[in-house]
Amino acid sequence: MRTEPLKVALLGCGVVGSEVARLMTANAADLAARVGAPLELVGIAVRRPNRQREVPGVDPKLFTTDAEALVKRDDVDLVIEVIGGIEPSRALILAALESGKSVVSANKALLAEDGSTLYQAAEKHGVDLYYEAAVAGAIPLVRPLRESLVGDRVHRVLGIVNGTTNFILDRMDTTGAGFAEALEEATALGYAEADPTADVEGFDAAAKAAILAGLAFHTRVTASDVHREGITEVTSADIASARAMNSVVKLLAICEVDAEAGKVSARVHPAMIPRSHPLAGVREAYNAVFIESEAAGQLMFYGPGAGGAPTASAVLGDLVAIARNKVTGSRGPGESAYAGLTVRPVGEARTRYHISLDVDDKPGVLSAVAGIFAEQDVSIATVRQSGRGLDAQLVIVTHLAPDAALTATVARLRALDFVRDVSSVMRVESD
Repeated sequence: MRTEPLKVALLGCGVVGSEVARLMTANAADLAARVGAPLELVGIAVRRPNRQREVPGVDPKLFTTDAEALVKRDDVDLVIEVIGGIEPSRALILAALESGKSVVSANKALLAEDGSTLYQAAEKHGVDLYYEAAVAGAIPLVRPLRESLVGDRVHRVLGIVNGTTNFILDRMDTTGAGFAEALEEATALGYAEADPTADVEGFDAAAKAAILAGLAFHTRVTASDVHREGITEVTSADIASARAMNSVVKLLAICEVDAEAGKVSARVHPAMIPRSHPLAGVREAYNAVFIESEAAGQLMFYGPGAGGAPTASAVLGDLVAIARNKVTGSRGPGESAYAGLTVRPVGEARTRYHISLDVDDKPGVLSAVAGIFAEQDVSIATVRQSGRGLDAQLVIVTHLAPDAALTATVARLRALDFVRDVSSVMRVESD
């Protein structure tokens, strides 16, 4: 085993960074045995050096506010970035790569927005860029897609990749809470940030979907390519409609490829799934992802998708990998974007809708509604007519159709004078 240590710079010492530092210290002997060389933490970049921090085993003298100087130090071999956000993270990672240092990042937003620039810098300077922790905390997804399934053809990635929204929707289903009440509980338990916008509006899940789609389909996909809908508009009526169908509502990331058309699609939105589906049983703040491939078939990955210790586990797994490569003089996989497929607009994606209509109680309503669907060339799978008077309602589930046609159908229904309200519109995933 090499006796000279590999020196590591850590950017960020928040919830994740402090756990990384703690585990590097506590598990130093095991990590050295797995790498083939000791790992030495030589600097931790923070924004507020006077903030009270208690990281067992870490010398307070390691803290610095000069992150740029830290990543450019000649004696630093490897850099871990857990700051988050676009800047200064992008500039710091590029500085590290350009200085010949391999980087581990948990920065999903940056990778989804400008991952290609980082990949190119890593390739140019002959170093590694690893980011397992960017997608689903401790759940291994990046490495299986980049390495384990590289000999296979992935057709679809479907999953729950945001723990905050899953907790909220689970509470709405199991306790009858409204969105605001469930969000308040998620915040109190530490699952939601003080500003939960990135989670509840789907930005976090969209960034992860972009990364997964790019890896799965060997095509550059950015967060702006991902159709995004959050859960703020999910109502108790939607939850009740799902329950009536023996289904639950989940915020899903769905990435698909149409090899014949040369197109990929990536979307994030709430959808109803049958309670018999394995994803329906994913409770609380957990994540789960299905990967469907030609040879391996269906694979499911499940576990905690966030939190200090779980995310630090993924970071340290990447650290061991890039450290081994440094010791042996090898490199891990870089960007694979050879397919260069076109990103398909969401309007072309084929999906199913569940639509609940509050209608006037009079003859001809059902036939008129059916006529609207026929005009848009949307086939109806099931229809249920219930209630009398002011309680009259139609509940319709469609067959697969282009999303644009379904959206146009809903718009036409809203304009009908005998439709008092479109009380629920939700996409449906049946498999």
